[in-house]
Amino acid sequence: MTGHFRKDQRGAAAVEFALLLPVMITLFFGVVETTLALLCRADVSQMAATAADLVAQVNKANTADISNVYAAAGTILYPYYTGGATGKPTIRITSVVYDSTSASPTTSGKVAWICTQSGTGTLTPASRNIGDTVTFSQPLMITNGSVLMAEVAYNYASPTTQTIVGSLNMTNNFYTKPRRVAQIPSPTGGCP
Repeated sequence: MTGHFRKDQRGAAAVEFALLLPVMITLFFGVVETTLALLCRADVSQMAATAADLVAQVNKANTADISNVYAAAGTILYPYYTGGATGKPTIRITSVVYDSTSASPTTSGKVAWICTQSGTGTLTPASRNIGDTVTFSQPLMITNGSVLMAEVAYNYASPTTQTIVGSLNMTNNFYTKPRRVAQIPSPTGGCP
């Protein structure tokens, strides 16, 4: 009877499947979650580029322009962010102007104005002030010119990552120069 039991292979495939199923499900969800997180990360990068580019195209900005930039940049994160106050990305647009008194005037400048949409993401540094010195990793400044800097942070949280590791703070910075003027003045009417 014992030899007959060893030769009977009818349930082997079911047992092997039962042993491999948890591993296969884990791999499947891992691939799906990683793909979604990478797509969201790419959207955050695109969002920073879009915000900086839209502001760089104007001679003067106003409150409505900056609000429209925030709204346009936010739509890039669909379906992760669908509007409203919940899960809103943090967007900071900063104009850095040439500073002749700086030790390295081509790699640093002074903050002329800042507009920030508060959201769930965390930027580094957490805040900037008018007059602060910003240092770039390469020479971006020209005499009497400026650089627009868009910083974006978004807390990505899917049901799986929220349960296992919590939300992921995704950030990106984008730098560009104004296209029509040397320096874009502070938004008329202030920041939204």
